[in-house]
Amino acid sequence: METCFLHHPDVMVENHDPKTIALGFFDGVHKGHQAVIKKAKQIADENGEKSAVLTFDPHPSVVLSQTRKAVHYLTPLDEKLEKIEQLGIDIVYVVRFTAAFADLSPEQFVEDYLVKLNARHVVAGFDYSYGKKGAGKMEEMASYAKGRFDVTIVNKQEAFEEKISSTKIRSAIEDGDLDTANDLLGYPYKVKGTVIHGDKRGRTLGFPTANMQIDEDYLIPKLGIYAVRFIIGGKSYAGMASIGYNVTFKTDQERSIEVFILDFDREIYGEQAEIEWFHFFRPEMKFSGVEGLVEQLKQDEANTRAYFAQSI
Repeated sequence: METCFLHHPDVMVENHDPKTIALGFFDGVHKGHQAVIKKAKQIADENGEKSAVLTFDPHPSVVLSQTRKAVHYLTPLDEKLEKIEQLGIDIVYVVRFTAAFADLSPEQFVEDYLVKLNARHVVAGFDYSYGKKGAGKMEEMASYAKGRFDVTIVNKQEAFEEKISSTKIRSAIEDGDLDTANDLLGYPYKVKGTVIHGDKRGRTLGFPTANMQIDEDYLIPKLGIYAVRFIIGGKSYAGMASIGYNVTFKTDQERSIEVFILDFDREIYGEQAEIEWFHFFRPEMKFSGVEGLVEQLKQDEANTRAYFAQSI
């Protein structure tokens, strides 16, 4: 897949082939996004054209917010591009979202981007908006096209009698409801990071953990204990993850993310790894002593093994 980074107003592209272009920010590349992208791919294949996605970075709220705002993504840009590539798209255009870009009128957006990129067909969700303050609506896109390209609007994609949305998924993850989040995404929610040194207390308890420094752009689930898959070196292992502050031992601890990897025994400090989140078991708890904590960890391990045994 070819990836082109564009910075307004310099829309310089080398590939002038006719294209079907899917429009969207696509954070999470969830089932609703997939419907849009797959539709664009289908139309492009039927017409013998290149399939393309036009997306943006960073999130518009970073630029448009009146206060300094950090955004945590379901899929930071690199991972979003990976997931789009898995859908078979030929080209992705990543537009740097700036104040100047945000100030474009709907007509200017069409002329400066869709026309210049040689769009022959444009596909987007029913609620996609474009131009300054989102003034442009998909129902109006055909009038701006002036016959130069066709427009397809993908209807609302629903689950649990609600629209599938990044906002809904984000809320589910923040609530620890990974079952719902994963159903709406169409795949297990995943974060990436590096294995770092921790207090090494887990090994004294019989539960050695991989302490993870997660890339800061990711949204992190709420505190608690989870069933996860730990992916390292291209291999996947069942595990139980703890997000918390080790409150049994400390009161001033920074938040940590640790994974007890089942049936795993090797040193992996400094390695890049991924965590796929599956199911929330319980909140973080403070125990009066080590014995109570160890007993609970044994139960957590049993719950984790049972969860993945049922899912096989």
